[in-house]
Amino acid sequence: MQACSGAAVNGSLQQVIWAKSLRFPSKGSGMSGFSNQIKLNSMKPCKSSYIEGSLVTGRPPSSVSVPEIGGNGSSFVDYELSEADPEVREIINKEKERQFKSLELIASENFTSRAVMEAVGSCLTNKYSEGLPGKRYYGGNEHIDELETLCQKRALAAFHLDEKKWGVNVQPLSGSPANFEVYTAIMNPHDRIMGLDLPHGGHLSHGFMTPKRRVSGTSIYFESMPYRLDESTGLVDYDMLEKTAILFRPKLIIAGASAYPRDFDYPRMRKWLTTWHWKIADAVGAFLMMDMAHISGLVAASVVADPFEYCDIVTTTTHKSLRGPRGGMIFFRKDPILGVDLESAINNAVFPGLQGGPHNHTIGGLAVCLKHAQSPQFKAYQDKVVSNCRALAGRLIELGYKLVSGGSDNHLVLVDMRPMGIDGARAEKILDMASITLNKNSVPGDKSALVPGGIRIGSPAMTTRGFTEKEFVAVADFIHEGVQITLEAKKLVKGSKLQDFMKFVTSSDFSLMNKVSDLRGRVEAFTTHFPIPGV
Repeated sequence: MQACSGAAVNGSLQQVIWAKSLRFPSKGSGMSGFSNQIKLNSMKPCKSSYIEGSLVTGRPPSSVSVPEIGGNGSSFVDYELSEADPEVREIINKEKERQFKSLELIASENFTSRAVMEAVGSCLTNKYSEGLPGKRYYGGNEHIDELETLCQKRALAAFHLDEKKWGVNVQPLSGSPANFEVYTAIMNPHDRIMGLDLPHGGHLSHGFMTPKRRVSGTSIYFESMPYRLDESTGLVDYDMLEKTAILFRPKLIIAGASAYPRDFDYPRMRKWLTTWHWKIADAVGAFLMMDMAHISGLVAASVVADPFEYCDIVTTTTHKSLRGPRGGMIFFRKDPILGVDLESAINNAVFPGLQGGPHNHTIGGLAVCLKHAQSPQFKAYQDKVVSNCRALAGRLIELGYKLVSGGSDNHLVLVDMRPMGIDGARAEKILDMASITLNKNSVPGDKSALVPGGIRIGSPAMTTRGFTEKEFVAVADFIHEGVQITLEAKKLVKGSKLQDFMKFVTSSDFSLMNKVSDLRGRVEAFTTHFPIPGV
């Protein structure tokens, strides 16, 4: 049997054959970490074909009559997407083809499973269920209650938590809403918050602002003071964080980042808070929160440090290294912290504070994802995410690149492009034209957010598709080739502005297009030997 069948669901470019009798290897070519994966020893590039019918609904091929729904002049024929809206179907097909052919290296992206997609595309999307299990504002929620309760239990189990000590809300729509729901629960407007500065690897929702503008909603409603990296090491400057925090006295300190390749020192951060609570009589202490959105899969698999041992609250998205649907979760200690009942405060901040009815289809997909997160295959996958990233980092260093912090402990590397004489924005553009998808990113010392000096590269998505250390060494070589083309292109551009560069490389006069096309062809030939999961 050919490694990738080439079958496509309603026009998707390629699809892996899934069968109960087939077991997926944890190593070698193929998708990593899923329990049902075909072996890809004799791989051939996947081709496109069509499968009639719906994997989600179980509907038979379209030769069977399509039902008409409703009546009295308001009926509609329940066509599949390809018949109901060919335009949208075609856009989805093109995006599926792009994902299949490209090196997907954005650190916040991944490929979720068919099982998760089936749950997300199910009838769960039809139900309204404001409130919590057993406390809904609508009837007909007995099965939704069962689902959300199951999801909560699986979330606690996936992160090895005692349900007597920890609770979880699985309704947040994503990571940023989850964070703001925490702020709403434990702080008043204009209370003080400290998070890692965005140009130093932090996240917008942690309070980013500039001298001229309060960029994040967090900085609009709360007073924000960032902490930063030691630019000489690329590591969090804990000494300066401690000094600043003692002066600023924040209500909340946030650990976590969107572009930090190292682990956080949770014990040290916890020690400060304990000291404050003891020394500052009758004063309000600080909560410690971890936003583990990027590394939640690594945390679940115990391949990085455990924030739950030291933090009061932990938030996360569910679609990055955790490899689930696009959602969020908030974990909280059940014992009162600083006089606050976190369970009640956070649940009320989610609903009715900031959200209406939860997205039950997402909660269904999340429950599926969290079951898999407890499997040996998932642990093996996360181990490979880290080892692949280290292989990538090692090869980039061999090629002469400067990495922020000098390497990686997790799923991403942050490359400082400035010593190469180029910026992240120009490199991102040429690499994108060559089907290498990553993102420009600020690095410590940057002066411009629009033309940042670095690029961020992540390993989770291509590890899901079956890449090993060997393939990630090749990835580094492809990136290096693209950077060399970028340097050549920069020399040919008339004008020094980024818009001059962008206009030049997308014009018919771009003399290096043959080099870009050659690189793109080799990248796509390389990438399409590895299947992607899903429908």
